[in-house]
Formats: sequence, C-alpha cells, structure tokens
Amino acid sequence: MKDTPLSNCERDFLLKAIEEKKRLDGRQTYDYRKIKITFGTDYGCCFVDLGKTRVMAQVSCELVAPKENRPNEGIMFFNIELSPMASPAFEQGRQSELSVKLNRQLERCLRNSKCIDTESLCVVSGEKVWQIRVDVHMLNHDGNLMDAASIAAITALCHFRRPDVAIQGDEVTVYSPEERDPIPLSIYHMPISVSFSFFQQGTYLLVDPCEREERVMDGLLMIAMNKHREICSIQSSGGIMLLKDQVMRCSKIASVKVSEITELISKALENDKKARKAGGRCGFAESIPQERITALKMDETPVEMMDVTERANDIIQKVEAPPQMVPSPVVPVPGVGQVGEGLQNTWGMEEEDEEEEEEENNDSGDKQEEKVTQMGEEKDKSRGGDVVEISDSEEEDVVILNPETPDKAPKNTGSSSHQRRAATAKKRQKK
Repeated sequence: MKDTPLSNCERDFLLKAIEEKKRLDGRQTYDYRKIKITFGTDYGCCFVDLGKTRVMAQVSCELVAPKENRPNEGIMFFNIELSPMASPAFEQGRQSELSVKLNRQLERCLRNSKCIDTESLCVVSGEKVWQIRVDVHMLNHDGNLMDAASIAAITALCHFRRPDVAIQGDEVTVYSPEERDPIPLSIYHMPISVSFSFFQQGTYLLVDPCEREERVMDGLLMIAMNKHREICSIQSSGGIMLLKDQVMRCSKIASVKVSEITELISKALENDKKARKAGGRCGFAESIPQERITALKMDETPVEMMDVTERANDIIQKVEAPPQMVPSPVVPVPGVGQVGEGLQNTWGMEEEDEEEEEEENNDSGDKQEEKVTQMGEEKDKSRGGDVVEISDSEEEDVVILNPETPDKAPKNTGSSSHQRRAATAKKRQKK
C-alpha cells in the first residue's frame, strides 16, 4: 500500500512557511522535538519517542564462533525492521531502500566508530565469543527515523547486561541472573546521529524534519557525533551540492544537540537504575503513559502571546463606533414566517387568524340557521290546518300543500242553504 502523496497546495504551503522561518508544529529552525526515553522490563529494552515518531530497540546476545580474521573479537549485528504498523508505505517481509539505507547508516554510526569494546566480548579465543544483536522496530513513523533509531540503539546497549561466564578447562558455564549479577557492556562513547534537511537547493535549513517536511525537502545531511565533538560518520543524500561553510555550520549545531541528548540518556539510565534498586515502578509498567482515551484529543500548538492586550486595546481605540442600525420594515410574504432580531415574529400568526375567521363564520352560520328555523315554526303556527298530499301517479312527485284559511267567513250561510232546498222541492213537484 502506497502512502498518500502531498497535493500541490500542501507542498506550496510548507515551502512558503519554511521561507518565513515557520514550522507546522510551532518549532524554531534548530529545535528538536520532545524526546522521551523509557525502558522495558528486561535489560536492553528501550523505547524512544521523538515527537510522534516511536522506536523500540531490543538487545540480545548468544555464544557463537568468531570470525576467522578476528578470532579475539565479538560480533555486532544490527537489524532495522519497518513494519506496516508504523506507516502504510512500509511493506511486510520485504526490505525497502529506506531500511537498507538506515541499516548501513546505523552500522557506520555504532560499529565502525568502535564505540563498544568488542575484545571484551571474547570468551575463548578462536572458539566462542559473544554476538550482540540489536533489533530496532519502528512503531510509528513521523519523520527522522535515523535519529530516533540511533538514540534507541545506543541507549539499549548502555542498558543491556550480558550473563556472566566461567571457564573451567574446556567447559564454559553461563550463569543466570539469579546466580550471578549480569555484566554491562564496555562502551567508550555514545555516537548520536543528527539529521539536517535542506530546501530550495540548500537555501533553507531545518533540524529534525518531520514526515511532511521530509517529503518536500531537496536533500538530507546526517552527522553522527559524540559529546567529545568527534565525528563518527557523515552522509549526504538527495543529490544537492553543499558548501564547506554549510557543513561546518551543521557540525557546530550537531555538537550542541548531541551534548544535550547525551545528558538526557545519562539521566534516564540513572533514574532506571535507582528505580530498580529501590524496587519501584520500572520497566514496561513505567513506559505506558497514563492517559485517558478521549475523543478529539490533540496537542496544543504554542502561539506567541506577547503584548496581546496592548494590541487589542490599540485596535479597539482606532476602530470607529458602529452606527446605530434601525431595522428596516419588512413586509412578510403570505405563507412565510419571520423569526429574527429586528423583525416581527409572524411565525404561526396567519394560521391563528384563519382559525379565528373560520370560527366566526361558523358562529354566524349557526345563528342564521337558528333564525330560519324560528321563522318557519312561526309560519306553521300562523297557518294552522291539516296537511294535504296530492299524488296523481307514482312517477310524479309528492306535493304537499298547506291550504290557506280564509280570513273572513261568509255572512249569509243560512239563506243560501234555504234557497237550495226550495229549488230541489220545485224540481220534485214538476216531475
């Protein structure tokens, strides 16, 4: 799996920040990241945190046959493992160019500088010697792996203790730590690598580059030096041409950084030695940071806060007072509610008005119906009489008539009946 490349915007931003002598994490040009050194439970196990770059070094030993050309010297072996856990750009079980380059640089820094007395590792001349193996594991990659690996390797070698050995004739007896105290290695000096990155063809220089700065750099210079200002190894990569003054300037900076790191290593070894003697908290339990797992946790970036109050007061005094703003009258669109400062809150007002109008219409309609029913009842009472139904056929509608009663009855009802009787009597006599 390949790592995600930087975009052009990120590259331009990094280069522009370097030109202005600014870095992403707030450091100055020659500042190192925070270095933390812890030790494991066993001797020879060391963890180094260089910012977010984390490296573990483990030292082990075994009795082997010496080399033919050097029968009285022990053997030093270094191995650097770049696991995918450190970065997705690293592949498992395959040596990359970076791992080969780091291995060679570490061997030049520690083995070729003769920092360890290899003759003291001889047990029987020509037959058995101690082989010291240093395994360096990259746990997290955030730039400058070489410096972190060199610090972890030399610290682990200083912390390591090999078993004691007794020779009786041809027999070699190796004692356990319970039987005899283990013996530390004989170390003459502590070479430490310091990396310098160059930008814009050597115009700009940075110490301890992070992972993003390594992507945009033009060249890299690694100087391995001890606290006595003795250069153990020097290597340049990237194909840039460096002047003599630039190399001398880098060596002076490296001497200061190496002395500071050497003091830090010595203090860490003394503290671990005291803790082990006192039976206190040491080893792997001490190396685990006591941090709670929290969401959205990030380190604070230091920001310059010089004369902030004075600048703020000057800005406030220079700024003119804002004019008083009068809210402009806004006519709301039908069906739209307005909520906000300076506006009339009409949210839901139209619905309430419509409900009130509907209630008024319903009330007026009920009143009209009541009036109509009352008027009908009064008419029925005034008319009186029976209801007559007339139906000529089944197809025709039923018509209901309310016969009107005459206001005035006929006056001569008796005389008309008498005349009828007289007429009928005359008809009978003629017959």
